Amino acid sequence: MGSQTAVPANQPGGDNLSPTARKTLRRAIAGSAIGNAIEWYDYGLYGFLAASIEHNFLPETPYGRLITFVIFAVPFSVRPLGAGIFGAIGDRLGRQRILALTVILISGGTFLIGATPNFATISYAAPTILVLLRIVQGLAAGGEYGGAATFMAEYAPDKRRGFFGSWLEFGTLSGFLAGTIIGSALQAAMSTPAFDSWGWRIPFLLAGPIGLFGLYMRSKLEDTPVFRELAEKGAQEQETKTQFKDLFRNWRPVVICMGMVFMLNVHNYTLFVYIVEFLTDPEKGGLSGSYALLITSVMFALMMVLMPFGGAASDRWGRRPSWFTSGIGLFVLALPMFWLILNVDSVVVKMAALVVMGIVYVPQLSTISATFPAMFPTQIRYTAFALSYNIATAIAGGPTPAINTYFTNELTDYFPALFMMGASVIGLIAVKFAPETAGASLRGTEIPDVEKQKAGSAPG
Repeated sequence: MGSQTAVPANQPGGDNLSPTARKTLRRAIAGSAIGNAIEWYDYGLYGFLAASIEHNFLPETPYGRLITFVIFAVPFSVRPLGAGIFGAIGDRLGRQRILALTVILISGGTFLIGATPNFATISYAAPTILVLLRIVQGLAAGGEYGGAATFMAEYAPDKRRGFFGSWLEFGTLSGFLAGTIIGSALQAAMSTPAFDSWGWRIPFLLAGPIGLFGLYMRSKLEDTPVFRELAEKGAQEQETKTQFKDLFRNWRPVVICMGMVFMLNVHNYTLFVYIVEFLTDPEKGGLSGSYALLITSVMFALMMVLMPFGGAASDRWGRRPSWFTSGIGLFVLALPMFWLILNVDSVVVKMAALVVMGIVYVPQLSTISATFPAMFPTQIRYTAFALSYNIATAIAGGPTPAINTYFTNELTDYFPALFMMGASVIGLIAVKFAPETAGASLRGTEIPDVEKQKAGSAPG
């Protein structure tokens, strides 16, 4: 069964795909990206509709917005647990089964948020249900991204892993953009009382049918050729019994991955989630919600266009140069770009400042699924990447909007830029010690490293 549709991925000749293999690869890309899009559709809604969530789920309090962002961060605290559970199962039974489960859990959670009665109706049960649903989503998200990125990386041909992997992040941006556009379109089309009362629920409820479509797409996929090859040899059964011991033996790539993900997430959640709050704060960006939406939408649209080019560039010049370029670029540019947003009373200038940071962030974002799964051997790849990624995300991802909100109020309006700069330092140190895996095969039970593989294939 597996040999009929196997993609000749992760081997030197994997670039020249047959029509059948190319069709299978396209399905794998779409199936991987759909779950990521749904996850970020939820983040986009939550960030853009934070005021509606606050008014409907919380009692009146001067700390309502901060509490709303703390609730946003709650699922990130359980993502490492979800990564450990789903990652371990995915390394034993296959990636595809887990991805079919996580997509329905994430979309189902978003749907149920839209169906939950408000605080005026059920009192403190409303925020309690909201937190519980976010926890379920967090557990599922812990297995979702690691699985989707691993699935994508193992299906893609070695020499074009960056290009094909970039479409996973295209899904990230499209989901986030869809969430903000749908939310804002409904807000503009409805009266304020109607939207605050029930209209805000509509985009959350739409996640239900979208999730069913994602489940259908993923149920049609076979597991990756790399995993099937390992399973046929029986290697996954004997080696995943000791996968956590193997994980500790491979501590070095775990630490490197966590350092890079720390940088990635501070940049990501500052530019994607917190920035709307910053732009619309009268004492900071000073923009209306419609202008904030316009600015962020332009940034997302341009980043989506550039995403495949960023992935392809990493195939040609390497993953490490891409990460160095982005990390150094944002370290240098974060402070002057935030200065422009804070001090120049021009929508065009504020847009240009945010777009510049978004473009410089592309070399990181476009190469995630090509960079991180390749740091680990096949038998623990899902678990190791998912745990590394989600522990760092729990520390620096979900809490970032709340951290920025608190310290911009308590210290300085430039805190988000300083936070991004500090994260860049941590990430760049990690990149310094990361192996170069562009073009390396993901097959086998050793850590992929293109230099070692070249040395091993050289004449003795």
